[in-house]
Amino acid sequence: MIAPIVRSVAELRAMTTAWHRAGETVGAVPTMGALHDGHLSLVAAAKERCDRVIVTIFVNPKQFNSPEDYENYPRTEHDDAAKLARFAVDAIFVPDGDEMYPQGFATGVSVMGLTDVLCGAHRPGHFDGVATVVTKLLLQTSADQAFFGEKDWQQVQVVRRLVADLNIPCEIVGCPTIREIDGLAMSSRNLLLSDRSRGRAAALHEALEDMAEGLRTGQAASDLRPKAEERLTAAGFTKVEYLDLRANEDLSLLERPDRPARLLVAAWLAGVRLIDNIGV
Repeated sequence: MIAPIVRSVAELRAMTTAWHRAGETVGAVPTMGALHDGHLSLVAAAKERCDRVIVTIFVNPKQFNSPEDYENYPRTEHDDAAKLARFAVDAIFVPDGDEMYPQGFATGVSVMGLTDVLCGAHRPGHFDGVATVVTKLLLQTSADQAFFGEKDWQQVQVVRRLVADLNIPCEIVGCPTIREIDGLAMSSRNLLLSDRSRGRAAALHEALEDMAEGLRTGQAASDLRPKAEERLTAAGFTKVEYLDLRANEDLSLLERPDRPARLLVAAWLAGVRLIDNIGV
């Protein structure tokens, strides 16, 4: 059964107010649509933990650095709704740009420190857009819990920071990355790859696994990075923006995993920017 599609904040709040009055918990799964099994795993986690589940679909213009990238982002609302039918979610919130950013909108949310590195260093303003839209979605959905994929590890840490700093009464639940059979992290951007490029994309995860193995033998990240970058170049990646070992929570740069850490990578393949990370 297709869940009701809600397009206004007023209608959404009427629903969540009634649910909370009935003592029910609300889970939110914020997405930009083009849903894949990674997104659906977040929906399944929300269904397990919450009485009511809202999936939001909004391609947020404020987090894109390139107008072309924004225009090319897949938009598949009908297919997304069909994929969600088997989960029996309670609402699909699909606001338009005017609903989210009405005329005169003049407020933004910025998170310092965590956004200065990795994707933040290569996409100026990106995380301001993420922080602003996520803050709005958490308030609009009145979610008790919100579910995010760990593929976007930096994003999860940014959202956790803003929720703590702004005293938003919502628990942020990070869910494991879901991968294709060849190891490539599921992403809506994978749809933009040709069949040939898609076959080469698995090298991204393989490079991380090779670096992780080297770290386990005591080698330093800076010594392992050149070989990993060479592997990516050989596979057809044209630019490696970063390939770092970072502390889990504050994202500080590390040479060895002497505390909980992750390897994170962003690289371009056939004009498509791909990211991934693994714990070490």
